[in-house]
Amino acid sequence: MTSTAPTDQLSTRSQQRRRLFLPGLAAAAAAAVTVTAVAAIAMAVGVDFELPDGGESIPLFGFTQLTFTFSVVGILIALAIRRWASQPARIWIRTAVALTALSLVPPFLVDANLATECTLVLAHLIAAAIVIPVIARRLAA
Repeated sequence: MTSTAPTDQLSTRSQQRRRLFLPGLAAAAAAAVTVTAVAAIAMAVGVDFELPDGGESIPLFGFTQLTFTFSVVGILIALAIRRWASQPARIWIRTAVALTALSLVPPFLVDANLATECTLVLAHLIAAAIVIPVIARRLAA
């Protein structure tokens, strides 16, 4: 009689995490680079990322850091969904779209000019468009 050893189950779980985490990290890096490029182009054409309250400007590297960091948070959420949801890809897409929609609100709360607000919203949508499908495909497999 054969039984599945606990180490085999752990190995399978570890492989599943890697199959999601590594492509997720690649997508997070791609999103961070793309969003940073969009912000750099926006800055070059005159979009001002200065926030009126503190007078500070959002640094270009800030786009990279925040995009990558929140993408990794999304990967961690996807790993939790994979573990506990019966339909992880479906739940992931719903969760990620809802979180993306919520992320579109803050740019309008900082009292920035319209070009800044639109560029920030575009950055959020670009990051979501890169990361969400990669993770969804991995969860569906």
